Amino acid sequence: MTITTPKTDSQRMNATLQSSCQWGSTPDGGMNRLALNDDDARVRRWFISETKALGCSVSIDAMGNIFAVRPGRRNLPPIAVGSHLDTQPTGGRYDGILGVLAGLEILKALQAAQYETDYPVAAVCWTNEEGARFVPSCLGSGVYAGDMSLEYGHTRTDTAGVSVRSELERHDMLGSMPASHTSNPLSAHFELHIEQGPILFEAGLPVAAVSGVQGWRWFEISLQGRGSHAGTTPFGYRRDPLIAFAKLVLAAEEIAKSHRGLCTIGRVGSAAIQSTNCVMDDVVFHLDIRHRQLEGMDALERAMRKEFARIVGGEEGVEIARWDTLSTVDPTVFDADAVNCVREAARLTGTAHDDLVSGAGHDSVFTARNCPTAMCFIRCRDGISHHPSEYSTPEDIAIGTETLLQAVLAYESKMAAKLA
Repeated sequence: MTITTPKTDSQRMNATLQSSCQWGSTPDGGMNRLALNDDDARVRRWFISETKALGCSVSIDAMGNIFAVRPGRRNLPPIAVGSHLDTQPTGGRYDGILGVLAGLEILKALQAAQYETDYPVAAVCWTNEEGARFVPSCLGSGVYAGDMSLEYGHTRTDTAGVSVRSELERHDMLGSMPASHTSNPLSAHFELHIEQGPILFEAGLPVAAVSGVQGWRWFEISLQGRGSHAGTTPFGYRRDPLIAFAKLVLAAEEIAKSHRGLCTIGRVGSAAIQSTNCVMDDVVFHLDIRHRQLEGMDALERAMRKEFARIVGGEEGVEIARWDTLSTVDPTVFDADAVNCVREAARLTGTAHDDLVSGAGHDSVFTARNCPTAMCFIRCRDGISHHPSEYSTPEDIAIGTETLLQAVLAYESKMAAKLA
């Protein structure tokens, strides 16, 4: 019997990826496929159908995470290729989608070559990675990893008060299998993703191994002042939280720069109804801080809290009414052997960049808690992501998908050799 070496099909991969974007596509070429909405349910059912057609066994856990497993010669936990199919409300066609479709393409390549592995190989779709509809992000993988409880995951609600559990039930995606790495372990997890930054694009190189992910913390902060008439309240009598907020925005950037971290302020609003001719009563906003090192993250948060208190304390009648932690994830270092498999596979293309550290969070952060994990980045045009203009060329997608296949095969071979 002749053994054919598996190889991904670039045309098939790109065509399948673009076809999967029919659910949730927007007129500007982007995507609006929020977690567990009707379009997300449709593409999930399509993914299940595609993988079953390849002979995979498909299971859904209690968080709606989907595991499509191609059997190996041995009954072992699978080596998985995973990511997510949900998008931002004004997202693109590649963030997350690329990773799930790469998993599907790898299964197709293995099947086309009739290639047998000792370890099962799985394609995984994680639930609510983006956090755009249900906060926090990486909800499905976070519950699976044990960082979040199932009750917590099920009771997250969107802005309309709809819960994760109710949407899972509505779409028949509430699986009976526990959402747990102990009940449903993986032997390893690999993820292909667009970089979502400019380094590869500026370097003119398509692919890189990822050695880890910087940590992040999300906060919701409320500044309380006093609403009053815009025309009859002199400046000296105002208790305007928006003035304090404006100063915080400028200070936050300088603090993050001085600590070699990052910060972003978003979701700015108010708990009170606002009017053009009224001084605001309160300002509510989200603060996102990130750092590559845990010590740096701690120092960055301390500096933010200290400076915010100083600034707000200087505004008479304004106070920090609330500072809630929404999400906290420590910096992640990926498994050295798994990263090396990606690195060596990328080098075979002759176009690899040095290892990168991811600035964005990914489901792989949570799989890394309990199994060897690695990622592979491909470049995206101008480094743009979370936007309809997000784009990676079919050629770069082909390089990335083939790199990941070879990395998975190399890692599987190393693991299988230890079984002998």
